[in-house]
Amino acid sequence: MLDTRQLRYFAAIYEFGSLNRAAEEVRVAASALSHQLGQLEAQLGTQLFRRKSRGMEPTAAGLRLYEHARSILKAIEAAQTDLKTADRRIAGQVAVGMSYSSVKAIGVELLSIVLRDYPDVKLVLSESLSGAALPLLLASDVDMALIYNPPAEAGLRSQPVLEETMVCVGRPEVIGDTDDPITFSDLLELPIILVRQGISARAIMDDVALLKKIEARAILQMNSVQAIGGAVEAGLGCVIGTRLFMQEQLDRGTVRARPIVSPTLSRTLYLCNLASRPPSYATEAICDLIFDLVRRAVEEERWSARLLR
Repeated sequence: MLDTRQLRYFAAIYEFGSLNRAAEEVRVAASALSHQLGQLEAQLGTQLFRRKSRGMEPTAAGLRLYEHARSILKAIEAAQTDLKTADRRIAGQVAVGMSYSSVKAIGVELLSIVLRDYPDVKLVLSESLSGAALPLLLASDVDMALIYNPPAEAGLRSQPVLEETMVCVGRPEVIGDTDDPITFSDLLELPIILVRQGISARAIMDDVALLKKIEARAILQMNSVQAIGGAVEAGLGCVIGTRLFMQEQLDRGTVRARPIVSPTLSRTLYLCNLASRPPSYATEAICDLIFDLVRRAVEEERWSARLLR
């Protein structure tokens, strides 16, 4: 049976790639660490690292074990913190994953309120493009994440937050010098710059069939907010997104936004966490704060969306 000490030693070797550096981190002699690793490999019946002159390289089995070990060690750490604060004091580290648009809408306000009202909470905020927050959550790099159209996985606990309508954004000479709606069929004739979504292709819109048509016609695919914004402003193409995504450029008047019709395109934002990890007082408090900030942003029309909670 695996124990937490073995997992902690194994994770240190994996993260530092060296027995000596890992030994310094966990304050154990390198020979003792090597012995523990040998016992773990014998217990599992597989080699976890390839010993090389410049360090330790994980095998496929080592990569798989590290995914489990990281999740288990994070859960143990969260449990220890939660039990130490059994007086319901809100304390400990909370890692939150957010899309670029979510950070624009509520990120700074979230940080400000946590610093002011929850001084014992260490908030870690990770920004990503719409589809990249899911891998962070699945890898236990974050405790919760605002994710667009997450997959229906048994391991995820997902709460709907809001629904956004997508628009076509581009320079007037690219999409037309008008604010009138554009049909989906006409949209496909434009030079589309697509946000590259990775593991969560549905993050750009709810309808996967329509997304595949867009992907087939896109002239460029990028995973850089800066590059997308610059390319659209330069007139290289247009982007399908929300007004919030390019709000600054819209305010400057360098680009226009046209609603998309026949059909209307939309996407749904969820607050997700891993079902296997029980909430702590701190994560519950941050979840409630995020819901409240989203609601206020929508009600104050800083976030153009329809609340679902």
